[in-house]
Amino acid sequence: MSELATVPVTALKGVGAALAEKLAKVGLETLQDLLFHLPLRYQDRTRIVPIGALRPGQDAVIEGTVTGADVVMGRRRSLLVRLHDGSGSLSLRFYHFSQAQKEGLKRGTQVRCYGEARPGASGLEIYHPEYRALSDNEAVAVEQTLTPIYPTTEGLTQQRLRQLTQQALARLGPHSLPDWLPEELARDYRLAPLDDAIRYLHRPPPDADLEELAEGRHWAQHRLAFEELLTHQLSLQRLRESVRAQHAPPLPVARSLPQRYLHNLGFQPTGAQQRVGAEIAYDLTQDEPMLRLVQGDVGAGKTVVAALAALQALEAGYQVALMAPTEILAEQHFITFCKWLEPLGIEVAWLAGKLKGKARAAALERIADGCPMVVGTHALFQDEVQFRRLALVIIDEQHRFGVQQRLALRRKGVDGRLCPHQLIMTATPIPRTLAMSAYADLDTSILDELPPGRTPVNTVLVADSRRLEVIERVRSACNEG
Repeated sequence: MSELATVPVTALKGVGAALAEKLAKVGLETLQDLLFHLPLRYQDRTRIVPIGALRPGQDAVIEGTVTGADVVMGRRRSLLVRLHDGSGSLSLRFYHFSQAQKEGLKRGTQVRCYGEARPGASGLEIYHPEYRALSDNEAVAVEQTLTPIYPTTEGLTQQRLRQLTQQALARLGPHSLPDWLPEELARDYRLAPLDDAIRYLHRPPPDADLEELAEGRHWAQHRLAFEELLTHQLSLQRLRESVRAQHAPPLPVARSLPQRYLHNLGFQPTGAQQRVGAEIAYDLTQDEPMLRLVQGDVGAGKTVVAALAALQALEAGYQVALMAPTEILAEQHFITFCKWLEPLGIEVAWLAGKLKGKARAAALERIADGCPMVVGTHALFQDEVQFRRLALVIIDEQHRFGVQQRLALRRKGVDGRLCPHQLIMTATPIPRTLAMSAYADLDTSILDELPPGRTPVNTVLVADSRRLEVIERVRSACNEG
């Protein structure tokens, strides 16, 4: 454990119980928390911009002399302060002000302020700028680093967060934070020391590339992102190993049911369906749980592949559960599997949240008695649902279900000790690199071929301003059947 991980924020100057409570609301309890509380963006207050060079929408530090301060009446009463610096003039507008504030901004006062220049009734204006009045001949240095803007909460100001991070940075040394990356790994990928990256991101120098920082392409951000992604991968690998260490019922390759099913289907599976089906069939013959993600566009034939996997478990005498995130989708699957499996003499049960009373009790009894195929929604997770010989769980659109829900279904395996195999289906296009990152605990199969006669899916992005057109297009498609 690092040195700063054990130091509470109350060790910093000015942090009492009340402030510590506010910091805790954003997860800041130790100095290590504070150092990893990184800025959302930055402001450049390292130079004074001539008023004449300002452009609308620009954030800048300006300095000038007050040439007038008046209370003006409009839709809202405001204090309008005119500022001139020799290159041009603009107005500072305050909607919330006091008499003392007005008197402090009298004619001739030298003022330095920061804010966003916007077009206003009197030309360029800055609304409620941060400012300070300068005394005669007072030389006030500009900021030496870019100014960080942090995620915050009510009652926790940016100024206070900057003060606290400055104190925490003063305690930051080469060994104050745990650097988990092996030296050879950091060297191979040319990654900077952790403390250098942290220090840079909290206080970037004036010449830092704001565009790189805004887009997350800066070397200091890469250093932290590399460690975070590596940690994520390792945690998923540990999860995968823990699952692989469990036992699952090995399911021999089915011979009879798939042939009868494909004969009734009336068409041959595509090459992609056969390839993915073979990958799944091999996984199911193993005595460790299958964890496989099948990705394919709408119409690519994921359900046919899932049916072939189900038949392998069913022919071996086990139960299969298919789960969908909504009752509409679950009911569609129920109708499809009834059409496919009932001609093969296989019973299909249905369980959803809307099923009540005697119908629900009857469905629960059928499942407990060993009904071979069960289709439903998240209702299948509930404790009252007891399977007799569950060997395969098929999950449609797995990102709709939480990890704990999937774990709950896993515990419903044979005798509560054999973990069921898991097949996950998704139509969400997932780039290969993202799939490797976000689903590292899953093997991935891709259906990259559409069945003959299927129209390729064309995904387009439509502006929100054309929402009514989209609604009308959907209405027309529904009317056409």
